[in-house]
Amino acid sequence: MQTLRSIPAGSKATVKRLHGEGATKRRIMDMGITKGTVIEVVKVAPLGDPMELTVRGYQLSIRKNDADMIEVE
Repeated sequence: MQTLRSIPAGSKATVKRLHGEGATKRRIMDMGITKGTVIEVVKVAPLGDPMELTVRGYQLSIRKNDADMIEVE
């Protein structure tokens, strides 16, 4: 299983599945990250937290804990 956290800066990935449950999963989905969405990793902070992404044409920053819940291909 490859997660969004393992994708290097400058690469794109497609969301395959969201892990987690309840409010955490709903928050990720509310940000526009749903199954089939293409995500580009723009840059990653020096310690890996947070990550800057382009999702559906807008910029988004997420923490590495949230990125671990997003399975990509």
